[in-house]
Formats: sequence, structure tokens, C-alpha cells
Amino acid sequence: MHSSRFSTSFLLLFVGSAASQQIWDIWQTTWDRSGLFTSLAPSTPINFVSPGAIGSADIVVDDSSVFQTVYGFGGSLTDSAALLFNNLKNQNSNNYWTLLNYLFSPTDGANAAGLNYIRVPLGASDFSANVYNYDETSGDTSFNNFNINAAPSYVFSVLQDIQSVNSYLKIHVLPWSPPGWMKSSGSMDGGSLSSNFVSSYATYLFKCLQGFQSKGLTPYAISIQNEPQNSDTTYPSCSMPVSVEAQIGMALRSMMNNNGFGGVRIIGFDHNWSGVSSYAIPLLQAAPNSFAGVAFHCYEGSVNEQAAFQAAFPNKEIYFTECTGSLGSDWWSDIKWYMNNMCLDCFGTGSVSYGSSSGLMWNLALDGNGDPMLPGSDSCGGGCRGTVQINSDGTYSVNQEFYSMAQASKGIIPKDVGGPFGQRIGVTIGGNLASALTVGAYVTGRVNPSDWLRYSIVVLNENDGVSTGGSWNPVAVPTTIEFRGMQASYTFPVGVTTLWWFAPETSLNGTLEEDSYTLYAESDGKQQPLRFMK
Repeated sequence: MHSSRFSTSFLLLFVGSAASQQIWDIWQTTWDRSGLFTSLAPSTPINFVSPGAIGSADIVVDDSSVFQTVYGFGGSLTDSAALLFNNLKNQNSNNYWTLLNYLFSPTDGANAAGLNYIRVPLGASDFSANVYNYDETSGDTSFNNFNINAAPSYVFSVLQDIQSVNSYLKIHVLPWSPPGWMKSSGSMDGGSLSSNFVSSYATYLFKCLQGFQSKGLTPYAISIQNEPQNSDTTYPSCSMPVSVEAQIGMALRSMMNNNGFGGVRIIGFDHNWSGVSSYAIPLLQAAPNSFAGVAFHCYEGSVNEQAAFQAAFPNKEIYFTECTGSLGSDWWSDIKWYMNNMCLDCFGTGSVSYGSSSGLMWNLALDGNGDPMLPGSDSCGGGCRGTVQINSDGTYSVNQEFYSMAQASKGIIPKDVGGPFGQRIGVTIGGNLASALTVGAYVTGRVNPSDWLRYSIVVLNENDGVSTGGSWNPVAVPTTIEFRGMQASYTFPVGVTTLWWFAPETSLNGTLEEDSYTLYAESDGKQQPLRFMK
């Protein structure tokens, strides 16, 4: 990132002409790992100029079409992930803080991903040391024995550390199961909520919100039940019918509105794409005023099924909150899948293009064996991979899940301290190699209304031969980028590239006096007009 460009970058605006934009910032991850979330920072800008012939691919950015805000990328801080982070902190504090900054710092221009959306289980999950909840006293519907400190202390301390790095942190809490004494099975492992505890369970969830708030960690959102269409007797889980989740949602929303949590969202469903018609849509039909939206996972169905929910509830929010990597899978194939199904928008591909405001992986951290897991759990057949691998010797490495989210996150995190996150805007692709690229386009507002907006694109080039059924042959794609009647050129290598430029909110086509002109000097997205007379 260039802190000053007055000596190298000048934008001339003559009578009747449009101001020129320039690309200064490029972040890239390539298929061969020669670039791994690397800032290229060109010494001279890539200019938008009068249009000429298009490239092998032609990206057309349409900022007149503005869609949802993308609130961030991240993953789940399970008990296991928090334990590993805490162990790293105790073993090698420098590595711990270096890793937290690399993952979470939102500082503009920093060598960091700016991940900011974290999902936290309420009580035990399949990645806990043991099964527990916040009130183990059977029949305690007054919750006199509710204790948020039943969770390992390092869950809260690691969250607080992350929050100290990224003040934009969004915490989304949800249970894998109600306390066992509220369930027909008598156990947190599998079964369903007993009908006589519906209202009590809403109170329990409200107490969870208060508990997190007492730790200085007021949640951004809460869900009623993780994966309500799943009941597994080997780890905390709970089958919950639509009607029951709707009742709990209505009762909880009322408590939240009346007790200082009116700004906290309730997000429904939180399960697979395949459950759109059977669960997500009926849930919002049953309790439309209680739920801000729904969340989806990747394990069954396909991303385009989100379109049905989006069509039924165009004014409700959609979140993508869970997908896990698997041990032993192919690095580049995984990145292609994540970008196409979670992170990007082009011709209807990717969760973000179907209205999603987030993209989250499962465990933020695990070790190289996909541990520690809850003893006896049958989840993660073959082993789950964390976004980060933390080793017992105080070292760490980041996986393909990180690089996918980092590239996407870089395009939407705030440009200014206290500024807004990016919004998805329109984009299409032409040219004879259009099918090789998948593109997401975003606009990010500014704190100072006189500063130019940031326009970013995140581009996946999967022109590797294999993606089209051939043999391995990675080929870069010479591309033109069209924006407001101007054109820039860039050759995208096989991999993921994030780049951006700055432009006024509306085209600068104003009229000036015939015997004068204005020279604009750009400094990191700030344009200072310098007026000259002939």
C-alpha cells in the first residue's frame, strides 16, 4: 500500500472528460504456491484508459447494481480451537500474537486477512474435551445454577484477544444441544427437546447472551439450534422441528427486545442447503418477525438452493456459516471449490452471489491429525482440517481454507477505521476465455464523504486444463476490466487475485470553465483537486 502518491499519480480531468482510475493494490495466491496471499504492490499503477480491444476475458463491473453487504469471513472457535490457540499463547506468545494479527487484523494495507466473523458453540460440541452445558441442575427452570463459566476459560480469553486485534469482530453464538435434562433422551447426545421445556429453553438461550455480555463479548447474532435436522448419539446434537424452533425464536426475540438485546440478530436454521424448502422457508413463514434470516452449511445440497430462500424472502439476510476441509484433500482443488461455492459471484455461482453476507469455515484451528475431538464422536469421518494447524511445539501453519477466505476478505473489509464493509455489485464476464474466470465485485464506502469509494474484484482463474476435463495445463488469462466506460488490462495467473481501485461515487462528468482545468492528485484513495488557469 502506498501512503502517498502525489509525486507518482496524477488524474487529469479536462472539460467534458471522465476522471481516470488506477489499480495500485493487488493480493494474490497462485496454484503453485509461488504466491501465498502475497501483496504485489506494483511500483507503477495499472491505468484505466479509453477502451480498446478486449482481452481473452473481459470483466465488466456494473456499480449501478448494488446488492447485500458482506459482513465478513471467518470460522468457528470451538473449545478445541480455543484450547490450541491458548496452548500456543502459553508456549510461544510471539507466535500467538503474530498469528492473531495475520488472521484478524483489519488494518488497511496490512499483511493480514482481516477475518472478523466467529461462530462460538454454546456448551459442548463434537470438538470439546467433554460434554457440558451451562446449567447441569435437572429441572432448574429458574436457572439459579446457570453458570457461563462452565465453558473453558480460554474460550473467552482467546475471544477477548481476537477482539483486541479486530474491533469489528462479530460473534455468532449457538448451541449444539439443550441441556440433557430438557430432552426426551435425557442426554445432550442426540434426541430432541421435550415440549414442556420450550419456553424454558428460550430463557436458557437468553441467559447465554447475558453471560457472553458479562465477558465483554456481546454477540452479533444467536441461532436456536445448530443443524436442527441432525440427531447423532455420539456427540451433542438435537433434532428440532420447524414449529419448535419458531416458538423458541418468538419467545427469545421478545425477551431480547425487552432486555437490551434488541440489536442482536436471531438467525434461523443453520444447516445444509438441502433443507431450504423443508425447513428454512417454513421457519421464516412461521415466525417472520423473530428471525433476521437464516444460515446454511455445505454438507448436503448445492449452493444454488439458496436462491429459493432469497426469492421467498428477498428482505431477509442469508449467512453461510459452516464448511470443513478434510485431511488429505488436494490444496488447489479445495481452493477452487471454496471460491466457487462460498466466496464469489459470477453467473450465479457462490454463496455470496445468492445473498450470503458471510463465508465461514468450521474449526478455526486443529492439529495435524484433526484433533482434539470429543471422545467417541463419529463426526468428521477421515478427519477435519482446521483453517490453521497449530502444533504441539509452538509452531503453526495456515491451510487452503485460510487463503480462500483471506483473498475474499481483503476485498470487503473497511477501508477506513470505523468505515463500512463492502457491498456486492454487478459483474459479468465476456471473451473467449470467460469460462476460465469466476469473479466477485464489491464497493466499499468511506468515512469521509469526499474520499473516493473503493472498488474491488476477487478473481479465480481456474484455467488449469483439469477444470474443463483435460490434462493439467495451467495458463494465465489476459483480461480487460471495464468500469464506467474506461478499461484496464491485467493478466490473471491460475490462482486467486484480489485487486482494487478508487473512484467517486458517481462519474465525474461535471462542466468546468473552458479556460480552466482541474488536476486531481491521488493519495491512497483521497483525491485533492488542484485548480489551474491557462
